[in-house]
Amino acid sequence: MEAKIDFTVSAQQNADNYYKKAKKLAMKKAGAEKAVKDLEKKLEELKKHSLTDQKKSIVKIVAKEWYEKFHWFFTSEGFLVIGGRDAQQNELLNARHFEEQDLFFHADIFGASAVILKNGTSAGEASKEEAAQFAACYSSAWERMLSSIDVYMLKREQVSKSTNKGSLGTGSFLLKGERKWFKSVELGLVAFTDNSRLNVVPKKTFERAEHKVAYVAISQGNAKKSDAAKMVGKALNYPDIDYIMRNLPAGDFSVKAHSGPAKI
Repeated sequence: MEAKIDFTVSAQQNADNYYKKAKKLAMKKAGAEKAVKDLEKKLEELKKHSLTDQKKSIVKIVAKEWYEKFHWFFTSEGFLVIGGRDAQQNELLNARHFEEQDLFFHADIFGASAVILKNGTSAGEASKEEAAQFAACYSSAWERMLSSIDVYMLKREQVSKSTNKGSLGTGSFLLKGERKWFKSVELGLVAFTDNSRLNVVPKKTFERAEHKVAYVAISQGNAKKSDAAKMVGKALNYPDIDYIMRNLPAGDFSVKAHSGPAKI
């Protein structure tokens, strides 16, 4: 190490100057070491927070079933019911998923989901009533604030897309023969989660199955669809608000959360 000496001052002054410089360097070193320690501490805290945030952000991913592209639920007897979200899906249901052993339900109003009770010819009266309530809810009756609506049921051979004048428009069907009617079907839905999957079912289905879970009763009201979906998500701790919205009918809502299996 080289030391420069100022011959214009005394030896004592040179020593004092080097002492002051050494002191400044020591202070800078101490400050640098403290800054490094502070930085290391902050980095460690950031790592901990990052891991915590990652854990919080992990959401259990549930594989979607084929029927979840439609409105759907399982009856209290275990039969699958699916309904079109729009005219195009009504067409798809008729073309690909409406089989000979199935039953067709439709609310007696313009603008309604085509609802299919899979294996409906083997289902009991309870499943048919529940499918009818489902068809009532997913119709324009909800948006028009009708408390109830008539629903009819047909077999596969009674529903067609063609007439002697040609094919019908998108979402329209030719209906033949005698219909079975479900009169003054009440509108009402219930949402709950089961194995991390959101279920939106007719009121009748939930009451009959007696689920011992937290649930949300959904009826017609003043809340917008987006707001209602957020309320359902919060009550059920279900984060996918878009999925909730897709499974609600068009219209406005009233949402009431319940903590147990009490009757609605």
